[in-house]
Formats: sequence, C-alpha cells, structure tokens
Amino acid sequence: MRSKSVIFIDAGFLLAVGGTQVAGTSLRSAFTVDYRKLIQGVLNLAAEHSSLEVLRVYWYDAAKDALFTDQHKKIGLLPDVKVRLGRISFNGAQKGVDLKLSLDLVGIARHRAAEVAYLMSGDDDLAEAVEEAQDLGMKVVLIGITDLSQRLGVASVAEHLALRVDSIITLPAELITSCFITSVAATPRPTPAPGPAHPMITPKPVPRPTPGPGPHHGLSVTSTPTPSAGLRSTRSDSDLVYSSGGLGQTPLPREESVLHVAFDVGESVAKSWYGSTTQRDLNELLADRPILPIEIDRVLLADCAQRLGEYSTDLQGVRRALREAFWAELDQLM
Repeated sequence: MRSKSVIFIDAGFLLAVGGTQVAGTSLRSAFTVDYRKLIQGVLNLAAEHSSLEVLRVYWYDAAKDALFTDQHKKIGLLPDVKVRLGRISFNGAQKGVDLKLSLDLVGIARHRAAEVAYLMSGDDDLAEAVEEAQDLGMKVVLIGITDLSQRLGVASVAEHLALRVDSIITLPAELITSCFITSVAATPRPTPAPGPAHPMITPKPVPRPTPGPGPHHGLSVTSTPTPSAGLRSTRSDSDLVYSSGGLGQTPLPREESVLHVAFDVGESVAKSWYGSTTQRDLNELLADRPILPIEIDRVLLADCAQRLGEYSTDLQGVRRALREAFWAELDQLM
C-alpha cells in the first residue's frame, strides 16, 4: 500500500485558539470561519511537510445529542473530510470527542492505513493514544498555532502532549488571520423571529460578593480590586502565566496581575457577546442577573485558562473577578 498521511483536527481547540488570536475570545458567535480555506491550509501544510497523499481529514467537534448542525454538514461535504461528533452535556462540556479521536488514531495506526498522523489538539488526555500509535509504527506530528509568549512557541498545548509527539509544526499566521473574521457589532442584533414583545430591561447593579475568609492557594480573595485604568496601566506581559493542562512551570503571577487578566478577559468576553447576540437574548440575560448562562461562564473560564492556566482560573477570587468584570462591562455597553 502506498504510504499516506492522515489529519486529526480537534475543532474545539482550533476554533478556540484561532478565535482568541483574531477576535480576542473563544466565543464562537464572535467570529466567522472560512472552513474550506482553513482545512485546505492544513492539508497544504501536511503535504509540504511529508509529501504524502492524505488519506482523509478527521474533524472532531461536539453538538447537542451529537446531531449534525448545518455547519457540520457543510464541513462534512468537503472533499476528504469526515466529521466525527461528540455530544454537549447539560453543563455545556464536550463529551466523547477525545475518546473518538484516540480510537481513530490508534485504529488507523493498527491497520497501517497511514504512515504519518498530523494532530491538531492541545489536550494532554491524548498523550497515551499518541504513544500507542507510535509503538505501532506511526509518526505523530503536532500542528500548532504560533504563540511566542508560550515556552513551547505554540498556543494552548499541554507540555505532557508536546513531549510525546515526534515533532511540532505550525500553521502560517496569515492563514489564521485570513480564515477567522471578527463578527462583533456595536449593538445587539434585532430579534430575528416574531414573537412576544421583549421590552428593554433596565440593568440592576450587582452587589459585590462578601469577602472570603482569607488567602486561597496563594491568592487572597478578600481584596478583589475593581477594574480601573490604573490597574490596567501597570500590567506587564511578563507577569502572566500561559498554560493549558500543565504548561506552566513559571511561578504564579502576582495577585494584582492575575486579577488584572481576569478583569481583562471578563471585559473582552462581554464586548464580544454583546456585539454578537440578539436583543431578546440580552433581555433574557438581564432578567436572570446576576446568574450567567453556562455557555457564557464556560467561555469566561476557557479564555482565562488560555492566559493564566487552569490552576489560577480555579481560584475563587479569579472566578469572581471574571464575572464582575463581565457585568460591569455590559453595563457600560448598554
């Protein structure tokens, strides 16, 4: 059999990193993607690297009840692309995506259907599958997105995974900037379908949380500052930790810098959400205030983890700052 390559793309990873670089957030409604051009760019990169014919591209994503959306159908109809869907759980988490990718990677290696696998993901849960595929004689090459602020030089890739692949290559920066387009307007879109009237709801101030009992994992939650120009002006990028699933060997940043990043992320997500939502969704959000929908909360945490690492994002003071900054920025926008 003629030697071939195969490409595995974790869509959640690719869209989150690409969206964050171009639109400043992983919120999918904040950007549009030219999927045909993006996938062709990945195919071109793999062909340049190994000169092997591509068996196919596997595109892994999640959807409600694992049912194809219109966008998934369009992607699945592209030549040599197979869409594999996990499901979205009740709390908005992806389920089954990593398992499907791992099984396909090892299965193709076992059947010797491809000699080289190109993997676009940052999840350290895939490390064992990578090693098993290598033991079966397959080379595994990680495709990353350049981020020179990270020690590995690529964005949101766990060191545990990076240490196990055979090599790392990166997508051209111009491919990301040309395929991801910000779609944020100055105001929410009108409600598209007719229905009951949804009058504007006057925002109510959110009471600040009662200070916690004291320090928590090195970060005091008793002194959460409000976002201010003075705080923003003192940040240095050297104060930040960039990590996903184990990258961060750098010491934790100072409390002020950690909270600054949290406020930064909260404000950015609020701007992106406000400019990509409908008036009806905005009114529903305000009606439930101060509770945030799961999908917004997950974006806040995911975007913060890209900049600070999951360890810092787990701190209660950071989570409180994310949510306070989101509401504060939304009040300013309205």
